[in-house]
Amino acid sequence: MNRELTPFEHLVAEHMCDGLSNAAIARETAHTEKVVENTISRMARAFGIKADGDTNLRVLLALAYRAQFGDGSFDKLGVTCGHIVIGEDGKQYCDKHIE
Repeated sequence: MNRELTPFEHLVAEHMCDGLSNAAIARETAHTEKVVENTISRMARAFGIKADGDTNLRVLLALAYRAQFGDGSFDKLGVTCGHIVIGEDGKQYCDKHIE
């Protein structure tokens, strides 16, 4: 990752990982869709993700975010990640993403 994410970028990313559309994220955060779109673009640059006509930037960004910061979305969906291990701090982590 090229830089730290802002608190608002984390919030947008978490909503995006929960499957919310840009419009829904805008409503949840009391911002415009354009602000959300710009935030997603900035986050993609922070992760070094470039979109092209054949890839979905939001999907790649959600995967990168989950890999870097974990995934509370599985808990909300009631889906257990098959790679979960318990860390020394007692928290659950996906062992596929531990460095």
